[in-house]
Amino acid sequence: PQDPRVLDSMLPYLTAYYGNPHSRTHAYGWESEAAMEKARRQVADLIGADSREIIFTSGATESNNMAIKGVARFYKSRKKHIITTQTEHKCVLDSCRSLETEGFRVTYLPVKRNGLIDLKELEAAFQPDTSLVSVMTVNNEIGVKQPIHDIGEICRAHKVFFHTDAAQAIGKIPMDVNNMKIDLMSISGHKIYGPKGVGALYVRRRPRVRLEPLQSGGGQERGLRSGTVPTPLAVGLGAACEVAQQEMEYDHKRISQLAERLVTKIMSEVPDVVMNGDQEHRYPGCINLSFAYVEGESLLMALKDVALSSGSACTSASLEPSYVLRAIGTDEDLAHSSIRFGIGRFTTEEEVDYTVQKCIQHVKRLREMSPLWEMVQDGIDLKSIKWTQH
Repeated sequence: PQDPRVLDSMLPYLTAYYGNPHSRTHAYGWESEAAMEKARRQVADLIGADSREIIFTSGATESNNMAIKGVARFYKSRKKHIITTQTEHKCVLDSCRSLETEGFRVTYLPVKRNGLIDLKELEAAFQPDTSLVSVMTVNNEIGVKQPIHDIGEICRAHKVFFHTDAAQAIGKIPMDVNNMKIDLMSISGHKIYGPKGVGALYVRRRPRVRLEPLQSGGGQERGLRSGTVPTPLAVGLGAACEVAQQEMEYDHKRISQLAERLVTKIMSEVPDVVMNGDQEHRYPGCINLSFAYVEGESLLMALKDVALSSGSACTSASLEPSYVLRAIGTDEDLAHSSIRFGIGRFTTEEEVDYTVQKCIQHVKRLREMSPLWEMVQDGIDLKSIKWTQH
């Protein structure tokens, strides 16, 4: 949900201060411009950047498209190779696929069973004409946190730009673009209790990163993203970043406790539950559990009054098991039985307990209906069965 403090900061710009922030000839424009620039500073402060390095966008999907296609196309005369991972968000993978049709080569690094990339494999993937490495900070499905600092060091040593999709990380874990040697970073408003439809792209000035813009127009946002910046949304993003900076430590502690409570209670009551992704290197607010011998979709239907998902929101319409779970080597049947739980700033203990209780109740009920569960109870190894097609 949107933080009420964010809404308070936005309201004046939805009513009284309605000027176009790019109008230079009257006070209405100046007010909006001042508000927009303040928001730019608030975003920059959260990640240790300079406010001139922040470009407002419509969200992380646009930021990812801008960063990946923008860098690739700008340097294409000399560099035709990009490195990313198999567990990136769909908009990163699709941007890479579209670049492949333009003649670029893309290396999709596999991840280990814990969801982390192997830094040696990353080292080995560099080619003389690699222009960009794109690795997300916190995975949106399994909450795994990549070794961003080390990846940044490796990229800097190879003189290759490093982009990270930090939509799930920003405002939740400390991020510093200089310390982590990040050259481009994608940010989303609604992941940090700001409004939907706004985000930002951090673009480093020194060493300077050049992008070919995706959309042409009036040259706003330093020519990288033409179009009028929506002042109320930008103000909301700025306020959300400021609040996140103040609350980060407290939020993290509280969310960790709630996550611990959720996982411990479920695992103590229900056998054969697997937590996907690395146990140590993770953001606690994103938990992905596989309930063996239960169809994930039927568990979701049973828990209709709880907002859960079986993959990312962007791919939840397809019944394919999540490609992220496939990439970490989860068995097909377990991938189908996995549920993602999200815990945030406004989640209460009561909500966690309610979810746990409902979850336990329905997993037990669905397992009792499952012939597979019956066979497992009888000591039959399901992997040894030869299923026939009728």
